[in-house]
Amino acid sequence: MATRQLDIYAPQSYEDFVNEIVAAHDGAGIWRETMPEDLIHIQVLVSADESGPVLDALEARLSGAEGFRIVIIPVEASIPRAEKAEKKENGIVGAFPRISREELFADISETIELNKVYLLLVVLSTLVAAVGLMQDSVAAIIGAMVIAPLLGPNVGLCLATTLADSKLGFKAAKTLIVGLFFALFLSIAFGFVLPIDPNIGEIAARTKVSYGDIIIALSSGCVGVLAFTTALPTMLVGVMVAVALLPPLVVTGLLIGAGQYDGALGALLLLSTNLICINLAGVLTFYLQGIRPLTWWETEKAKKATKKTLLIWLILFAVLLVLIALSK
Repeated sequence: MATRQLDIYAPQSYEDFVNEIVAAHDGAGIWRETMPEDLIHIQVLVSADESGPVLDALEARLSGAEGFRIVIIPVEASIPRAEKAEKKENGIVGAFPRISREELFADISETIELNKVYLLLVVLSTLVAAVGLMQDSVAAIIGAMVIAPLLGPNVGLCLATTLADSKLGFKAAKTLIVGLFFALFLSIAFGFVLPIDPNIGEIAARTKVSYGDIIIALSSGCVGVLAFTTALPTMLVGVMVAVALLPPLVVTGLLIGAGQYDGALGALLLLSTNLICINLAGVLTFYLQGIRPLTWWETEKAKKATKKTLLIWLILFAVLLVLIALSK
């Protein structure tokens, strides 16, 4: 797990409390300096998974204090090397090392911005996917999978559920819906103008759904969330390729534009499989990792929201299983 430097700014009267919190968690170093206006600046070097409890304790006590602020800085390396103490964890919650809630929120918020860059990525990935599908080019399709920005909004929906953050959820949903319809309409236009052969291998492969696709989508949903919570973005590339949302979406649009509605329904079913499984597995993974709001009343609200959302996704998952069985 990576290391984080916490720059803590607080009134000097809170110095003993800050020291007590920091001392209760394993750290590689601590530095202090007095600042003007009766402020204290404390720098702490901790592992990324230790930063969460420290931040929660400090925010709960100091959030109303004048001049209070914490800046979280990722650390590439330090000299001498930081030695992490061994810890034993009991139970599921806390057993998985993860970054802090604030850092996770910031990382995911960047992926759900509905801006020109996001729309451009959707357009470019749709173009690459469409050309790759029509030319039966696996390399081009994989390129579109890696470009596709649709995974971030799905993970944002999962995080919004576990935190009961309606603002984050609305923002993620809006970005996802705009991206999906943008790519769909563009694909339909391609299918209407260009000759589409539904028997092309890469197109035909995405008009059928098997139970294996469900296993892949559920597993990839878990890994996608873990890639965010453990700050290992290299895993995201594999997730995008394994459970890509864009290729079945593009196939749906191409076949609708070409008037091949039976094949389009099959591709739409595959897209729905990936969407449902990603969100179901994502919410569960966030919940089991102990991602919670700061206060107890927000936590209770989040638990209720998580249970209701999980019930909805499970009902959709059951409907999905029925549809797959009927399609066979």
